[in-house]
Amino acid sequence: MNTIQLKDLSIGYKLHNGKTKTIASHINASVESGMLTCLIGRNGTGKSTLLRSMTGFIPPLEGQVILEGRDLSMLSATERARIISIVLTERPETDNITVNELVGMGRLPYTNFWGTLQEEDRQIVDDAMQMIGIYELRNRKIGTLSDGEKQKAMIGKAIAQQTPVIILDEPTAFLDYPSKQESMLLLHQLAQELNKTIFLSTHDLNIAYQVADKIWCMGNDDGLRIGDEEIDYFIAP
Repeated sequence: MNTIQLKDLSIGYKLHNGKTKTIASHINASVESGMLTCLIGRNGTGKSTLLRSMTGFIPPLEGQVILEGRDLSMLSATERARIISIVLTERPETDNITVNELVGMGRLPYTNFWGTLQEEDRQIVDDAMQMIGIYELRNRKIGTLSDGEKQKAMIGKAIAQQTPVIILDEPTAFLDYPSKQESMLLLHQLAQELNKTIFLSTHDLNIAYQVADKIWCMGNDDGLRIGDEEIDYFIAP
């Protein structure tokens, strides 16, 4: 199933002089459920701009982003939060809360005004922590965790949000190589076992090539290419 569809999408941003900088034009592509899709490319090719356009942080210049058959621009913030969960490179200032509390934040799109978790929510949080392998860390403060454990907690939060789509921006950026590999294999497993659409950007080309079901490549002059045969072309010298 094509959970995300990009229809004649052009992406870019506004410059300080009021003009528009176009990064890539007329993108037609889809992201399938049950698969791990990795977006690679040199710095400055527009990976972050594409991710931000796909998640609604910045509007497309032209075209549409379709999530589960609905135009992203027509969805409310709550509707988006029930379809797509986002794990950013930047770590939120959450050092003084526990793993359980952080993962529990994934339930906010479903709670009342005060964010009160019901028994069903708490069970979903527990299940997410069990699935990610961090249940034994549930009472630890985030600030006491390793980078790899923090990343797992963020993925656990996304799982607890119970969205069909998870998008991650450089999820392995601050990890050592064993943790990078473990995280990518975990995401691939989650995509398959939970039939999630998992889409991420990464600079870890070797791991992406080994683990991803599909590769998207951004290039300065060629826009977006999909497949795996062009990977070498996009590796920075």
